[in-house]
Amino acid sequence: MENEVRVRVAPSPTGDPHVGTAYIALFNYVFKKQYNGKMILRIEDTDQTRSKASSEELIYQSLRWLGLNWDEGPDIGGSSGPYRQSERKEIYVEYVNKLLESGRAYRCFCTQERLTKMREEQKAKGRSGYDRCCRELTAEQISQNLDRGIPYVVRLKVPLDGVTTFHDELRGDISIDNSTIDDQVLLKSDGFPTYHLANVVDDHLMKITHVIRAEEWISSTPKHVILYDSFGWKTPKWIHMPLLRNQDKSKISKRKNPVSLVYYKRAGYLPEAMLNFLALMGWNPGGDIEIFGMDEMIRKFNFSDLNLGGPVFDIKKLAWMNQHYLQQMNEIEFVNYIREDIFSEDYLKKVAPLMKDRVSKFEDFISKADFFFNGSLNYEKEALIPKNVNATDLKKAFLSLLEQLDELYVWTSENIESILHSQLERLGWKPKDYFMPVRIAVTGRKDSPPLAQTMEVVGREMVRFRIRDAVTRFLS
Repeated sequence: MENEVRVRVAPSPTGDPHVGTAYIALFNYVFKKQYNGKMILRIEDTDQTRSKASSEELIYQSLRWLGLNWDEGPDIGGSSGPYRQSERKEIYVEYVNKLLESGRAYRCFCTQERLTKMREEQKAKGRSGYDRCCRELTAEQISQNLDRGIPYVVRLKVPLDGVTTFHDELRGDISIDNSTIDDQVLLKSDGFPTYHLANVVDDHLMKITHVIRAEEWISSTPKHVILYDSFGWKTPKWIHMPLLRNQDKSKISKRKNPVSLVYYKRAGYLPEAMLNFLALMGWNPGGDIEIFGMDEMIRKFNFSDLNLGGPVFDIKKLAWMNQHYLQQMNEIEFVNYIREDIFSEDYLKKVAPLMKDRVSKFEDFISKADFFFNGSLNYEKEALIPKNVNATDLKKAFLSLLEQLDELYVWTSENIESILHSQLERLGWKPKDYFMPVRIAVTGRKDSPPLAQTMEVVGREMVRFRIRDAVTRFLS
């Protein structure tokens, strides 16, 4: 290729590192390796209400666990550099001002109340999108609003007619009528950019040559193309990967499959198996070959060989593949893995205070502490559901608990206990009718160390997996 290939992985640190992030990162990584290019990691944290430093750290850890190392980006050399969007606010304001000066964007002073009413009226008429009320304000009107300190957002002036066409390397030309494209917000009233503006400005300034991302962004691409045109910039090449799917072809979600990379590491999946499995999501090296390493993928991969039919994330196949890689380990590798990842000294130090008063001899340790090391647990439905609570109500309670645990990133027994007791208070149940089902779901037994302390040691990923597993197996 004429220019250096530069690709990027751009996750948002708003939750657990997702298998979808690894899937997209893998194909970016392979492509840049094929062309001796660069992969940039960019943290898209403009959603300040949801972005978390803990989530960002887990992204780094998960990509490194898989060996998908980046060439430029935060956490290299101990500094963020120019790759965290929350630290680039002035840059986005500078480029928005250029669009305002050129007449390709405008200030919108509509209040939230007006926008809500407008959307209701648009819906009643079978329409959607902003009605462009502020698009043709005069310079005098704008000046008066600014003098009065009225808050505003900045919107892009999308052409009112014609079509926007872009070329997807997997699908060919895609054309969208401009009349269906909203005058998107570029800069919010708090001065932070929207995804669309930050994405385009950063891709241009970071000299990204190929945007390899999930197909869910196809609908946003016309907006990005119009932005590139508004700035007078050359667009990158677009490659939209097929979405990972559940067995029922719905978009992969944590309600039907574990999606956290941290879970898969905790559960004992090997990075080689995960990469091999993700590579097969729509592609294989030819014939019936299913087991192959990174080097072979780099040698043989071509985007033209991708199947766009919607790859199914089959966790049973992943387990089969992981078993293959486990079997390839020699005895020393196998023992070292168990010592370092299952029975690590750090983990055993956390388990010991909870168990040493509960065993009379060491041979009892494994049988009484097995739930600290297991994945799925074996117990009967009758043990899970109390006599005074029906399955429907328990399912609602578990799902509500999961929503809170999903957002708990400071995973301490104090914080866990606070959540448990606040939910018990809301439910108004007897303590035993609430705590016992949670204990059964988390440990598989009625007698275990203090619940919140046990949940802290078992860990955020496995606790949430086990509670979801209980819902799926017994309460759905």
